[in-house]
Amino acid sequence: MATLNLGRIKPVFRGAYAGGTAYVVDDIVTSGDETFICILASTGNATSNATYWTKLAAKGTDGTDVGTTITTQGDILYRDGSGLQRLAKGTAGQVLQINTGATAPEWADSSGGVISTGGFSAGQNIFTHSWSDQTSTSTAWTSSTLITGSEWDLGSSLTADKTCIFTYSVTAFEQDWNHTFVRAEYSIDDGSNYVQFNSTEDIHDMWFKPSSSTGSNYQSIRSRTYIQAFTSGQTPRFRLVGGRHGSSNNLKVNYDKGDDGTVKSYMTAWFI
Repeated sequence: MATLNLGRIKPVFRGAYAGGTAYVVDDIVTSGDETFICILASTGNATSNATYWTKLAAKGTDGTDVGTTITTQGDILYRDGSGLQRLAKGTAGQVLQINTGATAPEWADSSGGVISTGGFSAGQNIFTHSWSDQTSTSTAWTSSTLITGSEWDLGSSLTADKTCIFTYSVTAFEQDWNHTFVRAEYSIDDGSNYVQFNSTEDIHDMWFKPSSSTGSNYQSIRSRTYIQAFTSGQTPRFRLVGGRHGSSNNLKVNYDKGDDGTVKSYMTAWFI
């Protein structure tokens, strides 16, 4: 029976090209990060010789080792007019924006928006204050008296224009009959001068008259929310003052219903 020699029926990978190796048709080798197939048997003919070799796969463009550009956790890689550049990570609360020349990204303190952060050198924008000091005052509404423990120094100046949402919640004890008031005030110069929030509105007052269902004593919660604009460089401070109308019983802050214990009152300031 006759034998038919088909020769090679598939290419054979021979590894990296070597000048002393004999290669035959359909041998595949690598050289210079590229791949070649032999088209004519030979020894010592480099892959650059098109008589013996055809390129199967060409090498792509070398990439850039970005590890030499970005070196620290949190770095951001960007390209400027000359090539790849590193933007070091920002600080907590900062946002990424484009610089004034619109040529590159940069970190900046956030300004505006409901989730705005920063505004102070420490990057904080939400503050809370509470106190349990008791105040009992008979001061008339024409003068008022400071509610002990309510004066609140935030501790630093604003580094950007901000709008403040200020809220207070005060626990008061009403005895027999009461017609008392609480006023919220703010300062822009760390307490040197105070201004009443929304001075054109009626003061927030409480009138209480006992009834058969409540008895002679009652504990109330007074709260109010204000919105006030502040500018960069100002040092906000807050406080509450209060008193009574006419011959009402005293305004009594942080007294419980039994008039013999201590409770707490609260303030919150959110700068956006």
